[in-house]
Amino acid sequence: MIRLDAVRKTFKTGETEINALDGVSLHVERGEFVAIMGQSGSGKSTMMNIIGLLDRPDEGAYLLSGQNVAGLSEHARARLRGTAFGFVFQSYSLLPRMSALEQVELPLIYQGVRDRRRRAAEALVRVGLADRIGHRPTQLSGGEQQRVAIARSLVVDPLVVLADEPTGALDTATGHEVMTLLSDLVNQHGMTIILVTHEPEVASFAHRMVRMRDGQIIQDTGASNAANPLNGEAST
Repeated sequence: MIRLDAVRKTFKTGETEINALDGVSLHVERGEFVAIMGQSGSGKSTMMNIIGLLDRPDEGAYLLSGQNVAGLSEHARARLRGTAFGFVFQSYSLLPRMSALEQVELPLIYQGVRDRRRRAAEALVRVGLADRIGHRPTQLSGGEQQRVAIARSLVVDPLVVLADEPTGALDTATGHEVMTLLSDLVNQHGMTIILVTHEPEVASFAHRMVRMRDGQIIQDTGASNAANPLNGEAST
């Protein structure tokens, strides 16, 4: 479903060039749970941004469900980004004056969906927050706020959920609860999730671990045998 082939991305700092991605190739199949690991500066966040259409590669190909998306216009990229991807960030990115229900409705408002209230409520039920629909962020725990963010990512029925350090602001126990929820979304509902983390405990929930260093993939554990919940076959 996701295919990066020989992708390169270079950033300039003054006269210095940094190869954030140095010929990276990665294939992710539907229903996989992939953890991308690496230290700061390894290229993992750059690769996540390119996958999520937040940035463009300088070289190489990016195919999403068979479509070459690397050269799409900004307008086309924005439209595809809003429908194909759900984003979960470390900071939750919730608006302080909005209820949980209103937070989850936001992506649907941008898409002009009419039955957004029903769909938002269903997404909150899906993440175990049926009794927190009317609560604002200050009335929710950190774990509950992250669940709202996850519900917001799910409400558009995305092809892929991209989670960037989703437990970084949580204590160990709450982080475990959030990761269990993400794991259940994959194993029980067939979601595709790509997770960026530097914590081995968090990465252990994934089917597959991709390790990066200096803009390159140095290890891809489980690429040939990651279970695909949709068909029970091995992903390649």
